[in-house]
Amino acid sequence: MVFTKGKAISVQSNGDGCKVSFRDLILDEETSLNADLVVLATGQVPNAGVELDAWTQVTTEADGGSAEAKQRATEMQKVSVLNLNYRQGPDLPQFKYGFADSHFICFPYETRRTGIYAAGPVRRPMDMPQATEDATGAALKAIQAIENASLGRAAHPRSGDLSFPQVRLEGCTQCKRCTVECPFGAIDEDEKRFPVFNEQRCRRCGTCMGACPVRVISFENYSVDTVGSQIKSIDMPDEFSEKPRILILACENDAYPALDMAGLSRTVYSAFVRIIPVRCLGSVNTIWITDALNSGYDGVMMMGCKKGDDYQCHFVKGSELAHYRMSKIGDTLTQLGLEPERVVTQEVAITDNQRVVTLINDYVAQITELGMSPMKGFN
Repeated sequence: MVFTKGKAISVQSNGDGCKVSFRDLILDEETSLNADLVVLATGQVPNAGVELDAWTQVTTEADGGSAEAKQRATEMQKVSVLNLNYRQGPDLPQFKYGFADSHFICFPYETRRTGIYAAGPVRRPMDMPQATEDATGAALKAIQAIENASLGRAAHPRSGDLSFPQVRLEGCTQCKRCTVECPFGAIDEDEKRFPVFNEQRCRRCGTCMGACPVRVISFENYSVDTVGSQIKSIDMPDEFSEKPRILILACENDAYPALDMAGLSRTVYSAFVRIIPVRCLGSVNTIWITDALNSGYDGVMMMGCKKGDDYQCHFVKGSELAHYRMSKIGDTLTQLGLEPERVVTQEVAITDNQRVVTLINDYVAQITELGMSPMKGFN
């Protein structure tokens, strides 16, 4: 019996058996295996709650005062199984096939609603013995969450973290980016439209910190200033040394462990990179990118978890939000007289210890070809 982590490409007949072609996600290459039997999962169609995309659209219209939208929002609230009080909707977010939002490898049982855990066929197709085991795991996760909440700690994935977001209200512009972008609905608004943080729902990802354009949100042990100080304190070769300096902002859940594993396996990558771990790419504030390039860095690479419908981001939307924000940074680079290729984002899994080395070395070669940053001579 052979176990591998891969993505199936095709299955073809091969004599008395079959040939399975797939992409090996660990070795990052396409390969194939001969098999006697291929078993496909039995199809299941879930029925879980309301369509949250429709809910969001309705509530947005309702904010504008539409009586019809408010009526439709009320009807959807009645249809909801859970009837939760979240600005993102009354039910659990779902995958494109309708299953409750949870990634069975990275964070089994967890949903975007802190303290609510999905188990059984609500989460993915499974038989009765699997569902029984699944329910046990979900119950243990719930017990862990209750214990952490009673001590004021984050439940997951930063289990035991006692920090929480702090905001300087006198500098807040009420732009609502933090309340809208929080993946877990942990930020509401008071009667004056200022953000109100719900510590029991917060998972300490820092997405609100990355979203804030005026940088008034921070944590006691993690802030725009602390990471910014790390970026500025790194030794910078001058414009005559012809040595590039590249900054890597690595997600602490997948990318940074993959880099650790690369180091433990004695895999060599460029000595020109400097790596700073971040809680999540969603916490990356664009001022870090601007400061890095102004300081003379020749390139910035952000490594985060996989995004999309089959995402592996431990904070659900972090990688997706970072990718969206960086897609808008082209104007800033143009104003600085820099090429867009000097800032890139990459999706990395925790098992990609070989692939991260290739990504780094290829990017260093690309930056070397572009040439040194013209900003080096101004520091």
